[in-house]
Amino acid sequence: MKILIVGTLNGQVGAASQIAVKRGAKVIHTDDIREGLDTLRQGKGVDLVLVDIQLDIETFISNLNAERINTPVVACGVATDAKAAVRAIRAGAQEYLPLPPDAELIGAVLSAVAEESHAMIYHDPAMDDVVRLGKQIAPSDASVLITGQSGTGKEIMARFIHRNSKRKDGPFIAVNCAAIPENLLESELFGHEKGAFTGAVARRIGKFEEANNGTILLDEISEMDPRLQAKLLRILQEREIDRVGGKKPVPVNVRVLATSNRNMEQSVAKGEFREDLYFRLNVVNLQLPSLKERPKDIAVLAEHFIKKYAAANDLPVRPLTDPAKRKILQHSWPGNVRELENTMHRAVLVAGPTEIDDEAIMINGQPQAGASAQSGGQMGTGNPGDFVGQTVADMERKLIIATLDHCLGNRTHAANVLGISIRTLRNKLKLYGEEGFNVPAAGGNP
Repeated sequence: MKILIVGTLNGQVGAASQIAVKRGAKVIHTDDIREGLDTLRQGKGVDLVLVDIQLDIETFISNLNAERINTPVVACGVATDAKAAVRAIRAGAQEYLPLPPDAELIGAVLSAVAEESHAMIYHDPAMDDVVRLGKQIAPSDASVLITGQSGTGKEIMARFIHRNSKRKDGPFIAVNCAAIPENLLESELFGHEKGAFTGAVARRIGKFEEANNGTILLDEISEMDPRLQAKLLRILQEREIDRVGGKKPVPVNVRVLATSNRNMEQSVAKGEFREDLYFRLNVVNLQLPSLKERPKDIAVLAEHFIKKYAAANDLPVRPLTDPAKRKILQHSWPGNVRELENTMHRAVLVAGPTEIDDEAIMINGQPQAGASAQSGGQMGTGNPGDFVGQTVADMERKLIIATLDHCLGNRTHAANVLGISIRTLRNKLKLYGEEGFNVPAAGGNP
């Protein structure tokens, strides 16, 4: 793991660095935000940023968001500065570490970043062959196409391959091709020179260069524009990239993994995806089974998520009652592991003090009967006819407000349950408030 420390940490930068190094991390230090941004733009594979709370964290995170640099940020400051801690969290910092630094706290943060929900957890025989093949081909440099329904854990499989490869000490860089606008994806992948286009205020190293000597994951590659598909094919053939606005190619040594939830052969047949690129990527294909095809994993994963979110929310680990177990085992889980994780996260937050009963298992995000209609949280009985005549925006608003209501107004918990960023949640709540809807007051984290 590589950590970037920005600022002096109230004179404690040396102590924090020593703790991080003893925990196996490599440390880079910059004096201010400008230097910190320049370091991240250079694509040095930074996994975590510790920022002095006395610096302008809001501007720093705003710049990271604008340049689509997704490195987690942790604010550091003296323990008594509660207002500064709140400002940092509101600005987008994921955690707040009090100073002077505590070895156990820093260790916990590093462990959380290192794990980042990437554990390969399975007991069902349906996963045995897939995992066995993944481990067998991991040491090679072959391109791998990982396919399966949304939520089956394709990125987790990609990270599993990287961890078992000869490149495990190199960077693992993931890019969601579906989440980045088409006109920005080229710059994101290949980088750009200063002044290459409007908004290119500095040279930016692209994801391929950032992944040099490591692995790059092209998530949902089937959504990539055909023009970029041609450039990607050239990279796989020539092992070099062209920065936007650059004058000469840059050699890269990168293993390429890709994922898709589509039938790629059909996409090729329809002319939506280049056949030559498909064959280049599909040296090995790993098809992940849906959760309903691995039923023995449902209870195992549910217990894992209960422990994870109980710890994350400082709550006791409570057992599932028999009715609750029957409920999760009988559900078909169309959203697969991701749906199960969100469901168990909600259950941990809303369950009683001693156990998780079936009433806490809100399938498809539906709250129990009695959600506040005034707040826009009433989701109906589950009968499809209840939803006729309502817009998608109406349904989204009701789900968001109902979830927030069940999270007792805690914005951070609600965003995690909904699977959206805290920034997106706040923007939507601001809009709902302006439109006159009753938004639950902030509780816990604003």
